[in-house]
Amino acid sequence: MKSILIVDDNLTSLKEISTQLAGIYDISLAKSGALALSICAQEKPDLILLDVEMPDVDGFTVIKALKADPALNQIPVIFLTSSHDSETEAKCLEAGAVDFISKPANFEILRHRLRLHLEFSAYQFYLENMVRELEDNIGVSFAELVECKDYNIAGHVLRTGKFAELLAQELLEEGIFGGELNAGGIDRLKRAAPFHDIGKIGVSDVILLKRGPLTGEEYREVQKHTTIGRDVLQTIYERTPNQRYLETAMVIAEGHHERFDGKGYPHGLKGSAIPLCCRIFAVANVYDACVTDRVYRRSLGHEKACRIILESRDTEFDPRIVDAFEKIREKFALAHEESYFSPKEEGWEVFHEANFSG
Repeated sequence: MKSILIVDDNLTSLKEISTQLAGIYDISLAKSGALALSICAQEKPDLILLDVEMPDVDGFTVIKALKADPALNQIPVIFLTSSHDSETEAKCLEAGAVDFISKPANFEILRHRLRLHLEFSAYQFYLENMVRELEDNIGVSFAELVECKDYNIAGHVLRTGKFAELLAQELLEEGIFGGELNAGGIDRLKRAAPFHDIGKIGVSDVILLKRGPLTGEEYREVQKHTTIGRDVLQTIYERTPNQRYLETAMVIAEGHHERFDGKGYPHGLKGSAIPLCCRIFAVANVYDACVTDRVYRRSLGHEKACRIILESRDTEFDPRIVDAFEKIREKFALAHEESYFSPKEEGWEVFHEANFSG
């Protein structure tokens, strides 16, 4: 059953509307704008019937707050008002409402419009998700074309996204970074993760697949994949600026090898100068690099991967992120177990680890 939040400071109006809609929808009531926002923060309704004229927090203030929240800005809002002039109607629609109904409402018309807007909202959600899934699949496939030069590395682009999401979600729940991290940012981080090594398309396969230590010159060539990736993604983002996750992808591609102590590359950024998404992704990236087979060595295993990350607290990694990782390390192990498949090749040998990871 679809849920509808009715917001009106007039208790008689609240009762009349809720009575007419009871049994058809799951109804929630709010007699003030402030209460409405509090309810939305806890349980997201499918549609909001919102009175315009209310004391303290009016309907325009409520819808402005809803539109500013990425988690709530897609909820359709229908304004209810006793003002019948065209100026008020235009103002309501400009504020982002999907419809405008005059009070007292004709309940037959109200029910009809509710049904239409809920159907349209559901269809819009379906289309947006279908397009998003298509975009993500194309992007991941492109990233995998770069990564799959090594037989198992292709899964790396998806696993690191999952690990980064787990870690970011834990940080959000703990409130470690305050306003720097939110649900929308975590979603962009997960979608951006597969593109982190896209710059390797500009690095020689001879170097990337070398089974042994890299020379200094070869290592400098590998380092260029960060800035190459940034430039490639920046060009794509400039052509599709509405795809905000590509902006995050561009930042991660450039900064995922920076170190918390300033000894990373390409810019030697230190501490909080490194974008938060890069600091989070760096832990996810190294964990996956450690627990998967690589062309130059076999998997190091979960316990050793955890030990490497914990020992790199405050040097390679942000200590706050490492602390969060330690709390959910077993979630990482489970996610890896569910997603990792390592084909065995006859004659597969163990080689010395190269001078770069991830």
